[in-house]
Amino acid sequence: MNTEVNRRLVIIVRADPVICGHSGEARNLAEVALTRGFDDVRIVTWPLDRLEETGLPLKPMDTVLPYSPGITVERPGPVGGYKIPDGRYLAGMVGRLVELFTDGVPTVAMSLYLHPHTTAVAEALRIARSTGLPVNVTTIAEAVGSDITDVVRSAVDHGEFGAAAAVLSNYLSQDLCVAVSEYTKQVIVESAAELDAVYGTAFAPQCDARVKISYPAIDTSAYLALDEEETARVLAERGLERGRYVLYLSRLQKAKGVDDLIRGFAASEACETQTLVIAGRGPDLGYFQEVAARTTAASRIIFLQDVGDEEKPHLMAACSAYALPSKPAPEFTETFGIALVEKMLAGGGPVITCDTGGILEAVGDTAVVVPSGDPSALTVALNVCAGGIDDAEAEWWQHRAREHAMQFDRVNVFDRLFGYLHTEPSLVASPSRVRI
Repeated sequence: MNTEVNRRLVIIVRADPVICGHSGEARNLAEVALTRGFDDVRIVTWPLDRLEETGLPLKPMDTVLPYSPGITVERPGPVGGYKIPDGRYLAGMVGRLVELFTDGVPTVAMSLYLHPHTTAVAEALRIARSTGLPVNVTTIAEAVGSDITDVVRSAVDHGEFGAAAAVLSNYLSQDLCVAVSEYTKQVIVESAAELDAVYGTAFAPQCDARVKISYPAIDTSAYLALDEEETARVLAERGLERGRYVLYLSRLQKAKGVDDLIRGFAASEACETQTLVIAGRGPDLGYFQEVAARTTAASRIIFLQDVGDEEKPHLMAACSAYALPSKPAPEFTETFGIALVEKMLAGGGPVITCDTGGILEAVGDTAVVVPSGDPSALTVALNVCAGGIDDAEAEWWQHRAREHAMQFDRVNVFDRLFGYLHTEPSLVASPSRVRI
């Protein structure tokens, strides 16, 4: 047994430099774990070249903040020759997890995204237990939403029973099942019920009974009490002025409603002296640039693809309004809205968003909510929010938003999440797991 390590946390996720709120969530949970008695924290993820090949939006590596000492990021290489397709990378991940699971160290393994990460954990744990080596592992599986909408719901729609059953079965095989929002749990249960209705399975009642809610963990300290001089420097480098720009900062894909925002901004009289800053990367960048070029506001719309972790809070804090007009789409639905919470913490003008997916769980009653897919409604909201809210009203918006957002502080989320491990009957009954 490894005598140097007393408690280990392994997080399996698409980690930095992927532009994804759950990459940041993994980082935040890892950082808190160091303060909660875990002396070995590992993030197991994918090789950089593989992430690049997938087309995922990635940050420039020089903008990714370092992890604290005690956190190790592992990117297992592929196993097998070129004749084996994508499974080579999954095999590499499973193999490394088996090694981490078989040294007897009390370990919590948390997977974000049910497929392929929870699949990898389930397979690694099966293999680890078959070796006869000491295994002391408690598992947590977090459904982030797209792993259900993209995999389970799609499989149900196409009559692919096996694929849907595999995801749900692996999910329920974990010791603790959580979802990032009530909306996400609802989607899980509804998708499972569709499968049950067609094939006579019983996944839905199990999901309904077992899935807990664990909202994404956010480092609130990165957005509070920002240095005014640093904010001014960031704005100057970008050629921006405080309160003179509307900000969108998220992944660039059609389901985020960026085209609606562009059209709404172009029609806004209050925004005639404002700039629209569209920050992020994603598959639909070219499309949005074309939409912007065709508007009368083309000269006042700028695209930024290199915003780093340190710069982001300052851009959020100084905008006249922040807009994330997501709309439901087959390929993506906003299951929470991490960027919205980050903006609410940073300050700045009001948040403008839509009642899509789990967004209202993120913003509560502290945002301006408009119908999705409606540029004219965005125009009205922008006329109000960017049209000269006085200081007192702006302060009122900011205070309420920040107060609501503090519940998602990473320490609070971590403690609630790991508190479940001591209240789940199946875990309390296992002495080897209680001490985790």
